[in-house]
Amino acid sequence: MVAMTILIPVLGDQLSHGVSSLAGQDKARCIILMVEVEDEASCVPHHKAKIAYLLFATRHHADDLRSAGWAVDYVPLDDPGNSGSFTGELARAVERHDPSSIRVTEAGEWRVKAMIDSWPDRFDVPVTILPDDRFLASHAEFETWAEGRKQLRMEFFYRDMRRKSGLLMNDDKPEGGQWNFDSENRKPAKRDLVMPKPLHFTPDKITQDVVAMVEARFPHNLGRTESFGFAVTRTDALAQQSYFLEYALPSFGDYQDAMLTGEPFLWHSILSPYINSGLLDPLELCRDVEGRYRAGKVPINAAEGFIRQIIGWREYVRGIYWLAGPDYVDRNELSATRPLPSFYWTGETDMHCMSQAIGQTLDHAYAHHIQRLMITGNFALVAGIDPR
Repeated sequence: MVAMTILIPVLGDQLSHGVSSLAGQDKARCIILMVEVEDEASCVPHHKAKIAYLLFATRHHADDLRSAGWAVDYVPLDDPGNSGSFTGELARAVERHDPSSIRVTEAGEWRVKAMIDSWPDRFDVPVTILPDDRFLASHAEFETWAEGRKQLRMEFFYRDMRRKSGLLMNDDKPEGGQWNFDSENRKPAKRDLVMPKPLHFTPDKITQDVVAMVEARFPHNLGRTESFGFAVTRTDALAQQSYFLEYALPSFGDYQDAMLTGEPFLWHSILSPYINSGLLDPLELCRDVEGRYRAGKVPINAAEGFIRQIIGWREYVRGIYWLAGPDYVDRNELSATRPLPSFYWTGETDMHCMSQAIGQTLDHAYAHHIQRLMITGNFALVAGIDPR
């Protein structure tokens, strides 16, 4: 009897060993497909360091999967036969492996969803699309929560996620007697405070080669790669997580809304790239934060403020994105028509806050929520910039 082969495409934001497409599968029957393609790197003008991070994190994850006993078919960006698109590479993989079925975890954005939804008609192979269970709220759960509400306020959704997860709860009551300690999270930072510096992971030879390839293939993309120091493995991402929990989390609450000239990171975690690509588990991280609060190592405003960013804002924005539909990006309720000023791509402006926020983004491929919302986002709002 011939064994049936299951082909499992793994996308760049699914770098988790527990992703739903792999759960419960017989490794001996499966081939994981991982690809680097021009379409995904150029669908928007990504920061060069972001492209480099995702390429190298994906390569490391493929090695981790192989070490765990999975068969991985990996197509690098510079493969001579690379078709340039994920669907094109899946077609080539179907020819190579003649699978009995395709199994994939759902997409994280509308563009990729449309791509995956086309596969059942494109290929003469059954395609199973599984929910991404790495989030606390399913699409159906968010839709049920939103149904009939006049206002979709994050605060009320967040409270439901606290109840569902049990994070910072005492039976049915919030820890500390209130749901939200945001009023205690607006202290101005001072120069004489000793600030932690996030770990910087010196690129090895392979990482340097990937960065050089990105510079060569995407020379006109924004950003700089000279200071590239992201973790590109789960081990190093966990090291960054541990560093944040130990040295930055205790003061994160007090100063999470602060900004200082020349200080791009302050007490922020710098963990979002690893959460969003799948190297770190968001709920596991939140439980670590809660554990440190209950052990008396961090104050309630720090623990609650950080957990709210993950199971509140992150989950809420995902829910709104899918609820609103693919035309959300084209909405323009204030009829703003101005183009984005050129200094958004260079940081060259006499407005100090803007030059700092944009310049630091170009240097580090990172901006915390106050830089994005209160500086670059708010300027675009008051200046009447077309939101798209």
